[in-house]
Amino acid sequence: MSEIVDSRSQARGGTRALLIFVRFVLPALIVLSGILLAVIGHRESAYEVGALLISAGVSVALLNLLYRVGVRGDKDRGREEAAREHYDRTGQWPGE
Repeated sequence: MSEIVDSRSQARGGTRALLIFVRFVLPALIVLSGILLAVIGHRESAYEVGALLISAGVSVALLNLLYRVGVRGDKDRGREEAAREHYDRTGQWPGE
């Protein structure tokens, strides 16, 4: 039984590490590579590709942010629905 619990906690840890990587590390690496390319490359195309990479990294970060805001909204709607069901059963709003 403890082996199952250990494997679940390891899976959660792996999932947490993957989330941190996708949310923070990946966008930072993309932006950093764009900055490095723009600084190291001394051609006009290096500046353009660097700007594109920076834009892509910022886009990844913003998409992650928008997804998290959307998920938070779903949780709020779920709590609101549960409160409405409680009100329908008891006639009192939860917490009042």
